[in-house]
Amino acid sequence: MKHPTDVVEVGDRIRFDGGVHVMAGLDGPRCRLVAEKGAGVQVLLLTQVLGAQDFAVLDPRRPGRSRVPVHGPLDGLDAAVRERALAWERHILEVETGHIGPHRDWPPRPGYDPAVYGLAEREAAKAAELTATGEQVSVATVRRMRARYREQGVWGLVDGRLKRERSALGRADPRVVAAIKRALEEQQGRSTGTLSRLRRQVGWLLEDAHGPGAVAVPPVATFNRLVRSVAEQGQIALTAAGERRRASRPEPVFTPTVATLPGELVMMDSTLLDVMVVCEDGQARRPELTMAVDVATRSITAAVLRPKGTKAVDAAVLLAQTLVPQPMRPDWPAYLSMAASVIPHTRLVTIDARMQGAAARPVIRPTTVVIDQGKVFVSRCFLAAAEYLGITVQPCPPASGHAKGHVERGFGAIGTLFAQYVAGYTGNHLVARGSTVEDEACWTLPQLQDLLDEWIVCGWQERRHERLRHPLMPRLTLTPNEMWAALTGIAGHVPVPLNGTDWIELLPSRRCAITDEGIRFEHRTYDGPALNGHRKRSTAADGKWEVHHNPYEPWQCWVRLPHGWERVAWIHQGLVSRPFTDTTWRHIRSVVTRRADRADHEERLARHLDELLRRAYPGPSSRADSTTGSGNAPGRQAGSKPARRRKADTGPPDHPAEQLPPLDEEACPAPDTAGAWNIFDAHQEAQKW
Repeated sequence: MKHPTDVVEVGDRIRFDGGVHVMAGLDGPRCRLVAEKGAGVQVLLLTQVLGAQDFAVLDPRRPGRSRVPVHGPLDGLDAAVRERALAWERHILEVETGHIGPHRDWPPRPGYDPAVYGLAEREAAKAAELTATGEQVSVATVRRMRARYREQGVWGLVDGRLKRERSALGRADPRVVAAIKRALEEQQGRSTGTLSRLRRQVGWLLEDAHGPGAVAVPPVATFNRLVRSVAEQGQIALTAAGERRRASRPEPVFTPTVATLPGELVMMDSTLLDVMVVCEDGQARRPELTMAVDVATRSITAAVLRPKGTKAVDAAVLLAQTLVPQPMRPDWPAYLSMAASVIPHTRLVTIDARMQGAAARPVIRPTTVVIDQGKVFVSRCFLAAAEYLGITVQPCPPASGHAKGHVERGFGAIGTLFAQYVAGYTGNHLVARGSTVEDEACWTLPQLQDLLDEWIVCGWQERRHERLRHPLMPRLTLTPNEMWAALTGIAGHVPVPLNGTDWIELLPSRRCAITDEGIRFEHRTYDGPALNGHRKRSTAADGKWEVHHNPYEPWQCWVRLPHGWERVAWIHQGLVSRPFTDTTWRHIRSVVTRRADRADHEERLARHLDELLRRAYPGPSSRADSTTGSGNAPGRQAGSKPARRRKADTGPPDHPAEQLPPLDEEACPAPDTAGAWNIFDAHQEAQKW
């Protein structure tokens, strides 16, 4: 039966002159036909073919239908839905052509031969066949499925309810969506943290708006998908640390690093912390973190924050810190003490009396320390300190961060678990850095050191580690403190006493002469009664004496005299009202021009230094008083947006030094009585033994 709407195209199968042919080509009024049976090729007029009595297009192709079956969208559907769509395709092809799929050589089944039955009869036969199988299918349904197949191909045979585009937010609680959107908007322009920090911030917003426990935060995986959907809908930039891929990775080690006893292998390294702090001169800068990690227990045995440019004394004292217990701060809660932890405190106190009143941090004696090729760790001061403490130093090859992967992983954990919750967080890469990070900084370096020490005790040492397994129960994951307690029962604990002399031995040394004016170096003069009788009387070949000094306490030094160490104070320490470091002293030396002799210039440097420290010191109305104190753990207060910081002018004053107002030495204690920059009090440590 011919249909006036049939369109003949190249490639169509047609019935002509009692046989089945393929339209191989069209050339104006002529066409080329190739018989399916046999190799006959005919060139005929197109009008002759179209006017034949038995002409019919067996598999017509319409403009909206693709020549290549589109099955790609079906791959994302369930197997049952995909099989149902393909079955309908076979039914439609049988209704239209009398054949099913590629089986064109088979004779049509009864009721589906196009030469005998019309299209309406074939549709009725298909509806009856499907109804007989138990599925209620009408003729209208068959016609509707044929129309969909002609327009969309096999994709049109899929149930429309399954193809319906779902909401990107799904069935999420609108209150949670609103909180996520608000949190994303608030972090615009600020340093971006991880999705875990964002999840906590959303929880805080929900508590503030609806009360504690009223609205639950979705699980981690659901929350992460919801955050990405909200960010895409609102066109909000989302640059979390977890979304960034590293461009390159170091080659992995051949065998993993294994240590079975505490102190068997300790890794040390330094890095810049992703937090801005208020330095002595009032400017906001990133401090440098130097820490040691024990491989066997994953414990952070010591961590020191210093201004950028870690010195050899920091690394040397870091070794000593691993050997002594960390004392409890006065404002720390009782549950951070070693007595309240799983560490066998009662037994350790009988061995080491210093454990009484100590914080819950392991005391480990390193046997081997792994370091990189940094100048701090290969310096004479650090190597001498390691030799003095009986520690073997093992340098790793250059550009091989994987060789000390445990400490590198520790830096990453501090960044995600601690630093991103502190005000002044800079982000772990440039793209995530906020535009007003310097204004958000509100913590000083000693305050941030106190926060970090408290977090290590409560946030790291009590956190379960997947790689820490009990020796007798390998399925049980342990915390660093639990692992140290388990291994201490095997390896034991041998206390290492360090007295005041030992701490002095760890400091950097230099050779200086004792003149009539005293000891002079770095444009500072040290003098005192202890030097009398030793001026210009050195028995050494160079006529000098061994002097040790602390870059973080420049107002004093120690000289080795024949009867032992003697402390010598800086002659101008009474002019400086606040603690300072060698870094600030070098800054003053670079900006103050010498206009008088050496003695007057040194006094002028001291007065300029005091004025700088007075101006940089935060007053009652500044952000230092708006913080919650140095003893609070980093949390909502530490991560909240502080008041705008006042910029301090670090340049030298225009007026001469002699015109500066006199200092009230009774109201301003001398620097040697202020312990803000002290790492340890050597004499107090010695009294414990």
